[in-house]
Amino acid sequence: MNKASGGNGIPVELFQILKDDAVKVLHSICQQIWNTQQWPQDWKRSVFIPIPKKGNAKECENYCTIALISQTSKVMLKILQARLQQYENRELPDVQAGLRKGRGTRDQIANIRWIIEKAREFQKNIYFCFTDYTKAFDCVDHKLWNILNEMGIPDNLTCLLRNLYAGQEATVRTGHGATDWFQIGKGVHQCCILSPCLFNLYAEYIMRNTGLDEAQAGIKIAGRNINNLRYADDTTLMAESGEELKSLLMKVKEESEKVGLKLNIQKTKIMASGPTTSWQIDGETVETVADYFGGLQNHCRW
Repeated sequence: MNKASGGNGIPVELFQILKDDAVKVLHSICQQIWNTQQWPQDWKRSVFIPIPKKGNAKECENYCTIALISQTSKVMLKILQARLQQYENRELPDVQAGLRKGRGTRDQIANIRWIIEKAREFQKNIYFCFTDYTKAFDCVDHKLWNILNEMGIPDNLTCLLRNLYAGQEATVRTGHGATDWFQIGKGVHQCCILSPCLFNLYAEYIMRNTGLDEAQAGIKIAGRNINNLRYADDTTLMAESGEELKSLLMKVKEESEKVGLKLNIQKTKIMASGPTTSWQIDGETVETVADYFGGLQNHCRW
């Protein structure tokens, strides 16, 4: 999909053929965008391709969407990514490992295992809540630009990003043809290299507003209180009692909803070494499971 052409139909192979001539033209276009803060309309157009997941193919929620964007736009997006990442590294805490250079899911799984082993060593009960958002990237509100300003992202970068998303259009393409072009009012692109960084900053804003850093709830190990680990939109909350864990979850739920993100209760799970009671949130039961991510099940109970 990295080589698929977007709405303007220009393939990446064309730039390989043109070589230096293409570089000169792209450099001139990118320089103009940087100076004027305005984007070509073709670069704001996306072709959405629905990809079926498991489940009933007649239901929209059983599809994920990829977005094909202009190949030429990716040059400017790469420049913005490099500029934005330095601020992402400054603003994000160590507990966020999602889509960051040198970090991965295995790091967080290893951290959870270490926490479980330390809790067992000190004979502490431990409660985990693995949270999930409904269509997280698609539901990001474009209040995001104000959030970036609050985080100290320079105005010129924020303005470029805001103008990239202003007036965006898309078409949905299937085997039966394509829809008319329509406006996009929210969300960050699933397949844009900027989206992981933008979402991480959005999620960090939510977590700061929960006050989890100052919360007493959590696992106390070696003089440090740990109550969350994150990988992009997946957050693992942890505490020493079910009551503390639920209070953490409700804080995350409330602050997320203020900026347009909703927890998917059906995919949010609890795993615990101590006694648990059934939780009801918005009329739905949060399921307690014996394992999560595979391999954690044999380590949590003692």
